[in-house]
Order: sequence, then C-alpha cells, then structure tokens
Amino acid sequence: MRQLSITLSLVALLQNLPAIAQVSVPENTSGVTSDAIQQVTAIKWMTNYSEGKFYPEKLLSRAELASIMVKAFGLNKRQAVSKENLAIPDVPRSHWAFNDIQTVLKTDIMKGYRGNEFFPNQKVTKAEALAIFAQAYGVFQFPDEAVNDILASYPDEKSIPTWARKAIATVATEGFLNTDAQGNISPLKPVTRGDMAYVLSKYLQRQQQQPETPEVPIIPNSPQTP
Repeated sequence: MRQLSITLSLVALLQNLPAIAQVSVPENTSGVTSDAIQQVTAIKWMTNYSEGKFYPEKLLSRAELASIMVKAFGLNKRQAVSKENLAIPDVPRSHWAFNDIQTVLKTDIMKGYRGNEFFPNQKVTKAEALAIFAQAYGVFQFPDEAVNDILASYPDEKSIPTWARKAIATVATEGFLNTDAQGNISPLKPVTRGDMAYVLSKYLQRQQQQPETPEVPIIPNSPQTP
C-alpha cells in the first residue's frame, strides 16, 4: 500500500511539472526578437541586468528612458547641455541618472512636472515613450489630415492622445512602430523594455542603411567648372 501511495504521488508530481515550468518562465509578449535585444545591448543603448538577463517585459521608468535617449541620440553632445543645471527637487545630484535627466530637460526632449519635479521612478506609457523618442528623432510636421490617414490603419488609433498623434505618425511612417498581433498600438499601456528595444533596433537599422555620401569622381584633364 505504501509503495502504491508513493507511485501515485510521483505520477501526480510528473503531471504537474509542465504547469510549474510554465509559471516559472515569464512570457515575452512584447513581440521583440532576441536579435533586436542583442543589437541595442551590443551598442550599449540598453543594458542587461547584473545577472545577464534583459527582462523585456519589465516596465520603463522616466529616469531609465532619459538615460536611453541620451545614449541613442548623443544628447550630451548638443549645445544646450552647456546651460546651467536645473534645480530638480526629486532628482538630487546623487541620483544615478542625474546627468541624463539634466540633459533631456535642457534639450527639451523630456519635460518636468509642476514644481520642476521630474518623477524619475514614474512608469511611462507607450504614447509618452514614442512621443519622447520622436522628439529626439525629429517629429514630422504632417498636416492633421495626413496624420489621420497614417494612423487610420491601426484598430485602436482613436485611443492615441491628441498630443501624441503627430509623433506616433512619425514613428509609424519611419517603420519604427511595433504593434500586437491584431495591429494595435496600445498607446495607453505602460511601455516595456522590449517595446523600447524594438523601436531602437529599427532606428539603428535605419542608421546603418544610410548610404555614404558618394565622392565625385575626378576626371583627368577635364575643364574646371565655375
């Protein structure tokens, strides 16, 4: 009887193993590929955690997004950075992202809140992240009709905040926008590390595809042009 009880317990344990394994492995629902993550980590626009994992489903904070924008767009090289540091009550000089936050504020890539606070730990929506990315990239000044036409193909385009529509239309036009299986943008959902890795990888690919400026060939004994 005791042997039968042990056998039944083992069977029950084996039957439950798939379910246990499924719970312990987080699902990647952001649609980002491992190639995209490798691209952005190789160039150090984003980094893995200390244990070597990327965690694409983790949500981005405003401080993390500021740091990513500085790296991806070289914002620390822009002239505006030479301005005097701003007084930000909730971001002391000892904060790990102090310099990056100062940089995005001075260059107007990100904005502060009331009382000049930045809320560095606040999570960012996808609409906010895409608008900030587009601000650094350069928002195309489409007329409203063109913006509506560009966004009309996305089932949830009506949920895009008015202030973010032109920026998201820019990202979509450039091929940087990732959606879910149904084509939804999900602009009001928190942006994940995977979402950001996708956008940055597409931006990086665009940079790498830019042709070099062709040199004008020199023709021997040709008459000089005025």
